[in-house]
Amino acid sequence: MAHLAASGLKLVARNYRTPHRGGGEIDLVMRDGETLVFVEVRKRASSRFGGAAASVGAVKQRRIVFAARHFLMRLAAPPPCRFDVVSVEAGRIEWLQAAFDAG
Repeated sequence: MAHLAASGLKLVARNYRTPHRGGGEIDLVMRDGETLVFVEVRKRASSRFGGAAASVGAVKQRRIVFAARHFLMRLAAPPPCRFDVVSVEAGRIEWLQAAFDAG
């Protein structure tokens, strides 16, 4: 989170979970100006099995989108949104902005 905050993003929520089993979870919800950013953080010791970013597959993306929609229902006027992935491998941080979309 410090890496994102240093880039100007503001923390809105951490570890947001939908209230029911089988829902989803979002590691970080942040603001980048007017944009609400849903961030998945993945850590791997190595890239041996595709790496941290590659571990955010279609099923994980659907769960994040589900949780994001739930989060947005609480807002009177949902702002523009994007889905980012922060991968940490062998001490190296990579921030993938707009890594996937809700479609």
